[in-house]
Amino acid sequence: MASQSQGIQQLLQAEKRAAEKVAEARKRKNRRLKQAKEEAQEEIEQYRLQREKEFKAKEAAALGSHGSCTTEVENETQVKMSAIQGNFQTNREEVLNNLLKFVYDIKPEIHVNYRING
Repeated sequence: MASQSQGIQQLLQAEKRAAEKVAEARKRKNRRLKQAKEEAQEEIEQYRLQREKEFKAKEAAALGSHGSCTTEVENETQVKMSAIQGNFQTNREEVLNNLLKFVYDIKPEIHVNYRING
């Protein structure tokens, strides 16, 4: 009988040690998964920063060339605007006189398509 209870005690202890080993293995697995997840997040963040840096470099290169075009267009616009203003000032009186002449000198006529019903 003593050997049976001693055998049962050994089985219980072995079961307890096995449960502890399984629990420890689960903890190690969870730690490894957490560590792998953190490493993956870090790699993702580094990749994102690298891509963002490349994008900003390309954007700066594209906008840099675009900036000089903008300045050139603004200069051309200013030249054209001053030419238009000059033409306005020189032709202003003549245009006003022509408009007033057309408004004041009305010659009533019957339109060619008008039919007199009769």
